[in-house]
Parts: sequence; C-alpha cells; structure tokens
Amino acid sequence: MTDLTKWSARPEPNLPSITGRFVKIEPANFPHCSATLFPTICGPDDDDLWTYLPIGPFASPDDLATALVTVGADWKIHLILDAHTNEPLGTASFMRIRPNAGSAEVGCVVFSRRLQRTPAATEAMYLMARHIFEDLGYRRYEWKCDGENEPSKRAALRLGFQFEGVFRQDLVVKGRNRNTAWFSMLDSEWPIIKSAFEKWLNPANFDRDGQQREGLKDIRARL
Repeated sequence: MTDLTKWSARPEPNLPSITGRFVKIEPANFPHCSATLFPTICGPDDDDLWTYLPIGPFASPDDLATALVTVGADWKIHLILDAHTNEPLGTASFMRIRPNAGSAEVGCVVFSRRLQRTPAATEAMYLMARHIFEDLGYRRYEWKCDGENEPSKRAALRLGFQFEGVFRQDLVVKGRNRNTAWFSMLDSEWPIIKSAFEKWLNPANFDRDGQQREGLKDIRARL
C-alpha cells in the first residue's frame, strides 16, 4: 500500500504559454480570442466536432465566447496554436480539477481538421500531460468521453491512458443518453509514457514524407 502520510494538496493547473516543435499552448482569453478561433473549429463543415460535447456547435464568435466564458469558471481552457504562424488550431481544457487528490482531467478537446491526426496534436497532449505530472506533481490524469465516441476512445488508448470502465446512463447531453467511458494515466506510469512520446516525436521517427516509422503504442509496448 502506498504511504501517503506526507501527501499534500497540489497547485491547480496553471500552464503558461509554452512552445514545442509544432505547437504553442496558452490560456484562452475569451472573448478576445473567439474571432480568430471561430473559423478554425466552427466552420460550415465542423458541426461534427461538437457532436459528443455538452456545448456547441456555434453560429457566431459571440456565441462561442459566451459558452466558453460560462464553462470557463470550472474549466481551464487552453488554445493550441501553430508554433510558427501563431494561427489557432484548436482547444483543450483542464477539467474536474481536484488538487487535494492530485487529479485532473483533460477534456473538451476540439481539434481542427488541420490539427487532427498530426504530430502537432500528439505534441499538444504530451505538453499538457507533462505539466500535470512534472510541474504540479499530480497523481492521476483523466480522459472521459461519450461511450459512442470511438475516435476519442482510440485516441485515449494511443496516448497511454488506460480504460477503467463505463458509467452507464451517466448524463443527458443534447437530448440523448450518455454512457461515459473513463480512462486514466498515473504518475507511476508517466516515465514510460513520457519516453514513448519523446521517441515518437523525434524527427528520426518520420520519413521524408512525414510518415511515422514506429507507432506510439508500439514504442510504449517496446519500452
């Protein structure tokens, strides 16, 4: 049994502007950033980005700002920007923050078409997880999604989260039932997960056409 007699509450997530190879992550400032963010994730073909989220889609930058300011009281919303052009690529938030338990969730992950399935998307998730475990010393990092959201469940497993189970009839979202799938990553697992992220993101892992030489899950299994 782990001895936690010397455990003390951790600070809340407070990720400043941080820049990687592909992306820059910074706290979102609404409504200031809504005008540039809106066309990236709320275009005419982007409604499906919001299917499994409790908010959206939105008809205007003002609607987007109003909704995110409202939920921002409980979420720490971050912008994901192109590290070279500063153009917005999407958002991700720290949620269900429990400093006394050393636990937080990454959620409301809305990746634009340009960001999806790219090294930049993986780097963004790596940088946010690193903040939780290394800057703050948290014990647990969560990922939760609608049980019908297969892409989100695949993403969680690829990133190194472990499936924990399903809360049946957990929520009513947009007039339908939501069963919630729970995933987690622990501080004891982070060293191998971190090493896999860094090996996967290394330029040597990609060929001249930008195709990966070894998958993230394969690297983690090898480690």
